[in-house]
Amino acid sequence: MFRKLFGRNSDSDAVHDLYVCIITQAREKDFYHKMSVPDSLDGRFDMITLHMFLILRRLKAESKVTAEFSQKLFDLMFSDMDLSLREMGVGDVGVGKRVKAMVQGFYGRISAYEEALTGKGDSLETVLERNLYGTVKVTPETLTEMKDYVLKQDKYLTEQDISKMMSGRADFIQ
Repeated sequence: MFRKLFGRNSDSDAVHDLYVCIITQAREKDFYHKMSVPDSLDGRFDMITLHMFLILRRLKAESKVTAEFSQKLFDLMFSDMDLSLREMGVGDVGVGKRVKAMVQGFYGRISAYEEALTGKGDSLETVLERNLYGTVKVTPETLTEMKDYVLKQDKYLTEQDISKMMSGRADFIQ
């Protein structure tokens, strides 16, 4: 399905494969069952956004090599969001407005996550509570668990060879 959006070549296949890694990780049941992420359209979007941020952050560290690849990954995410909204029955006019809102939400979240991880903004706990758990009450223990998860994933991804990601593979700590 995704490959139709960009044609078939090794670069688009790698982008697709990396996007599948992100989606697969974001859909892990423990996030929704044990870590209180809302199992809703918004909750799932927020988990995809969080994992996309972590991958893009890693790619950004070597942006001279990865800039075009990162842009294709971003484009694929929002093409997928567009397609998903259409499959859910949202009309053409509504899709554009919703995707625009999703892009704005995405940029706001990744900016807040980046600032939290670099110590330039709110704490990571505050950012997670506001963005990931904004519609539900979460225990301090769960919030700490999610913060620890993000920090561990960020470190783990930083240690991965960028060529592995550029070939469409990323490992996440399970």
